[in-house]
Amino acid sequence: MKGKLYLVPSPLGSAPQEVIPEYVFGQISHITHFAVEELRTARRYLSSIGFRGKIDGLHFYEINEHTTFADSEQIVKVLLQGEDMALISEAGLPAVADPGANLVDLAHRHDIDVIPFVGPSSLMMALMSSGMNGQSFAFNGYLPVKPHERKPRIKELEKRSRNGRQSQIFIETPYRNDAMLNDILEVCDASTRVCIAADITLPSAYIKTRTVEQWRKNKITIGKRPCVFILMA
Repeated sequence: MKGKLYLVPSPLGSAPQEVIPEYVFGQISHITHFAVEELRTARRYLSSIGFRGKIDGLHFYEINEHTTFADSEQIVKVLLQGEDMALISEAGLPAVADPGANLVDLAHRHDIDVIPFVGPSSLMMALMSSGMNGQSFAFNGYLPVKPHERKPRIKELEKRSRNGRQSQIFIETPYRNDAMLNDILEVCDASTRVCIAADITLPSAYIKTRTVEQWRKNKITIGKRPCVFILMA
């Protein structure tokens, strides 16, 4: 019999565990195999949700941006041998803007049951808080790093939003947040609406939607915080 792959949410940043339903922790209490993005963070998280004193008896498999499909094939063998496994990302929901998606893909290819649990998604929480179109939207991941490539990409998303009446969601590495905002304010039309959603679920949460013109007049410094940007032309 094959094992099952459980998709376990984690808090966004240092948010309290209350953002995740308590029943989730009971459902995974029997698991000893964990595919995780970062070992130290995963150990700390598991200790806080009921695995304290058991950590040394657990098996961990790193799965991050450097993990190849072949590496994931080796991890999935544990499931094929009948062991249940939990996939945990660094923050929020596994396999959404997360390298664990390859492992979930392989689980389906091997006809392994995948069991998702409810937890925080910064993307969906930003969208639902933005006041923008929740009927039609696209998540675009990370935009190009170099400004001369990023600016045309922002204009492309603005055009797509205008033509399709579609909310365009994207993210950035925290230390480039303010460079991203500068580029948005430089290249987008004054009437285009932009939502900045930073530190979602944390006490320092900041979620505001304004036009580009309004942002230009009341420019902020986002800083090195997890942030979601949403654009609607």
